[in-house]
Amino acid sequence: MAAEKFDVVILGGGNAGIGVTGPVRKAGMSVAMIEARDMGGTCPNRGCTPKKILVAAGHALHEIERAHIHGIAVAKPKLDWAALIDREQAMIADIPARLTASMLKRGVEIIAGSGKFIAPNVIAVGDRQLEAKHIVIATGSRPRPLNVPGSEYLITSDEILMDRTLPKSVVFIGGGVISLELGHVYARAGVTVTILEALPQLLPALETAAVEQLQKESERIGIRVLTSVQVKRIGKRQDLLRVTFQHGGNELAIEAEHAINGAGRVANIDVLDLAAGHVEYSGWRVATDPHLRSVSNPIVYVCGDAVSTSPQLSPIATYEGDIVGRNIVEGPKHVPNYDSLATSVYTVPALATAGLTEKVAREKGYNIKVHDTDMLGWLSARTYAETVAWAKIIVDVDKDRILGAHIVGHTGEELINLFSLAMAHGITASAIKDRIYAYPTFSSDIKHLL
Repeated sequence: MAAEKFDVVILGGGNAGIGVTGPVRKAGMSVAMIEARDMGGTCPNRGCTPKKILVAAGHALHEIERAHIHGIAVAKPKLDWAALIDREQAMIADIPARLTASMLKRGVEIIAGSGKFIAPNVIAVGDRQLEAKHIVIATGSRPRPLNVPGSEYLITSDEILMDRTLPKSVVFIGGGVISLELGHVYARAGVTVTILEALPQLLPALETAAVEQLQKESERIGIRVLTSVQVKRIGKRQDLLRVTFQHGGNELAIEAEHAINGAGRVANIDVLDLAAGHVEYSGWRVATDPHLRSVSNPIVYVCGDAVSTSPQLSPIATYEGDIVGRNIVEGPKHVPNYDSLATSVYTVPALATAGLTEKVAREKGYNIKVHDTDMLGWLSARTYAETVAWAKIIVDVDKDRILGAHIVGHTGEELINLFSLAMAHGITASAIKDRIYAYPTFSSDIKHLL
């Protein structure tokens, strides 16, 4: 069988793969994109976008909870969970078709199926063979499998986002982003929620003090959080699941309607036959050089969840995809920079973060000043009856630059972008502090955080 020739073959039609297509198609390169499921990948179809629709409902319930403080008398809200899921599914229904149309308009050939290497420069998909000058691994990720007896009873966020029946109780195994975000929605909907985390801290990569604030707020709304837990087994008992675990030297158990895998995600690389492509990898991540090229096969680039050095987040995937596209066109000279990356955990209220934690800043030897601020008593926080309003800003004293910003509540998911912008463009802490802001706004509080 003769192989079809392309300049670029992209494995995966999610944010990362789509990001690649802009630079390479602008340069006139021929591109084939292979997608096994739905265009757009996890984020718009089974992740960020549908999840945020549920989070928006959580925000509405949070506002209703505090309505009496503003002198507004309301009855106890009743959430129609089935209607909420229907709304979420309707809002995302046309995303794959719209993205497909966008890629076709851009001149990308879309091939439905699962691709794999059969040679260092050849991909097989179905009965076709595609020979490429450049191959991009952008296959996204899936929930991390849990190796415990009874793991077959676990469901994932995929099922939650489609289930029109609201459970009475759930237990999340793993205290990561998905568990906290969906746990907040469930708790506000009246579900009994438990989170079991193996490590001593939820969200272990984030600023410890910020996570403590979020955990207190999670517990305030009724979520039970247990850390340093070892799950032993999952069993079925009548209509409930029974999760047995070790905690504090004791073997305990909890029963719930659903047990949910919240242990993070792993890259979809095990079906690619990377050995046939001479692509070096370790576990679930591909080994890359600073330009996002495979260290063992220089025609192969990697972006998104398979990259071993960056968080698995959709904006990063798009960013890395664009860098890969430019490196393919111009040669390997562009290197990603994650130093000022802004991210948020979309609980209600949210935890937002950019840059270094205090611990990492000290480990790197910076001369720092730490501004740790509880804003709950501030007029702005009291005006909106906030339940948590806290920030920690870390400043390099020698250069007057922001090294890290961490905010819980106080519209931190929006304010964090201002700190990220300042960090990326070298705007000094003094300049931020001296700026005149529209007042009264949450943004006008930024100067008082420094």
